[in-house]
Amino acid sequence: MPYDPELALRLSNIFQAHEGVSEKKMFGGLAFMLSGHMCCGVIDDKLMARVGPDTYEAALELPHARPMDFTGKPLKGFVYVDAEGLNSDEKLREWVNRAVAFVASLPPK
Repeated sequence: MPYDPELALRLSNIFQAHEGVSEKKMFGGLAFMLSGHMCCGVIDDKLMARVGPDTYEAALELPHARPMDFTGKPLKGFVYVDAEGLNSDEKLREWVNRAVAFVASLPPK
């Protein structure tokens, strides 16, 4: 399974409330771009969330979160959230809101 289509649909529904969102296949999954910046994504059955370097350590302390280590080396500012941590729309929305908050702070592309 390249990525969980149900999680991708849930993310797509959440991102409908935001302007400037596009979807792009990458990393063998699906990424959600906000104003040209990678924000969130689905890889296998995990959420990838771009929380930024300043809130990275705090995000890792949350249940079911771990470093995004796609290349075998953690990518600071990005976390994976396992499926168990996304079992409600509220929990998924909280992760999306963290990622959107960080990406909104970036300069326009």
